[in-house]
Amino acid sequence: MRKVGMVLALLCGLAGNVQAKPQDGGAPDFVGPTTTADGPVLGLRENGVAKFLGIPYAKPPVGALRWMPPQPVAKWTAVRSAYKFGPTCAQITTLGPFAGPPNSNEDCLYLNVFTPDAKAKLPVLVWIHGGGYVDGETNDYDATKLAADGKLVVVTLNYRLNLFGFLAHPALDNASGNFGIMDMQAGLRWVQRNIAQFGGDPGNVTLGGQSAGAGAAAANVVSSGAKGLFHRAIFQSGGYTPVATKAIALERGAKFAAAAGCKGDNVATCLRALPASKIIALAGTPSANGPFINGPMVDGKIIPEQMIDAFNSGRFNKMPIMIGTTRDEANFNIGIAQYFRKDRAPTTEEHYRAAMKTIYGGNAGPGASPPAFANGTLDAVLAHYPVKSTAQAAWTGAATDNITCRGQYVAGALSPHVPVYMYRFDDRSAPTYFPKMPGYQSLAYHTGDIPYVFLGYHGGPDGLPTPLNATQRKLSDRLVASWANFARTGNPNGKGDAPWPRWKKGDNAPAYFLQDDAWSHVQTNAQIAATHQCGFWQSILRYK
Repeated sequence: MRKVGMVLALLCGLAGNVQAKPQDGGAPDFVGPTTTADGPVLGLRENGVAKFLGIPYAKPPVGALRWMPPQPVAKWTAVRSAYKFGPTCAQITTLGPFAGPPNSNEDCLYLNVFTPDAKAKLPVLVWIHGGGYVDGETNDYDATKLAADGKLVVVTLNYRLNLFGFLAHPALDNASGNFGIMDMQAGLRWVQRNIAQFGGDPGNVTLGGQSAGAGAAAANVVSSGAKGLFHRAIFQSGGYTPVATKAIALERGAKFAAAAGCKGDNVATCLRALPASKIIALAGTPSANGPFINGPMVDGKIIPEQMIDAFNSGRFNKMPIMIGTTRDEANFNIGIAQYFRKDRAPTTEEHYRAAMKTIYGGNAGPGASPPAFANGTLDAVLAHYPVKSTAQAAWTGAATDNITCRGQYVAGALSPHVPVYMYRFDDRSAPTYFPKMPGYQSLAYHTGDIPYVFLGYHGGPDGLPTPLNATQRKLSDRLVASWANFARTGNPNGKGDAPWPRWKKGDNAPAYFLQDDAWSHVQTNAQIAATHQCGFWQSILRYK
């Protein structure tokens, strides 16, 4: 009777918070209360998976806590409803259909837990969303399939973004500048304290992410602050680009403070008193970052050095690492550019040349810092990737190949120290959340592989949902199984070296697993390097 009474009370008093749909038209299937170190939470079960959404893992970073390390959340005693996602972190540069909505909310440090069996001891996957460190949110990622089919406990979390998450200024006390990375580490500590209550094994945690989420996973691999908090890592389309130096970050922070009108002896007080809306206005526009945006930086503490130096030297938290890219990464950025173009006009050679000039006609250092690219670099890139069939094809080649080659270089740095597994996502029929635009082809674009792991993913609220077809669902099953195997054992095969080989140095070494319908294709380092012109790119790219 006590349980019936609790459910009736929750239905009457808390029904306004329920976002999950009742199963089979009946009453919501409540799960819990589950006791955490901070207080009890009540979730909902859907499709065999218990979901606990919107659990706070740190105090709201507002007022005096803005631009401070995350602080322990205030404990609660009453049962907290946990069946709707927490607020999205403040963002403005939502990149069209990718993320959003634009908002100025700072109270956003919440996480979500998806578990198929709260009484088990299952591997844990903590997932960090992408978005260039300026946008994105957890409510785009439904981990039901990963949890149910992979037999994993999956945790997703929001973290501070753009100027709120990454800002350095000498006036800010305790300011490493990497507040977003510190948020992730606070989330990982929450997992260590609490995940056993949800059926997870705190001794078997994988940290993964896509794009900026992959870069953040890499940053945590090199951070002493994350040591022992996770045991495997996944870098999905990221994790191989250098971050800004502290000097560059401080310079941008000073310019931001001046633009915000904060000068003199009380800069920190002034900055923390700024309306969040003013900070967002200085962060950029819906289509582009502002000049003060920085992302992660080498601060000597949270990120002690450039990641490539840590990888080469072995000064990082040792663990198996999975790294991969998509076959046509650059079509994501090309799609965004066309999305914001007047009448969404097709990509022309002029657009392509302008994009290459923006990249290779400027600085080559970390975070677009000096030094500049060598004279003739832009001309060399345009000559190497001339417009033949379409301008988009040339742009795709030029902007995708350098990403793939970066990944190969990073694998070479990591492999003497830890097991590395490389892949390339090759389904060029992947569903797209972009609207139909003249001449645009998404193919195997950046983010195109996410719906295969997080079923139903379609970018932000303006993205178009497109279900997987039967062939794609089969590929999704294989991807989920591989991710789960890796989380469970550190090997995407579960055991052995087939069909997905461990990466090895050497031109003729079978090194890359191609994620396609066949699920059997492997390419050597030489084949990948030839396809993606790595001989050309390694003379241009900088890693620190």
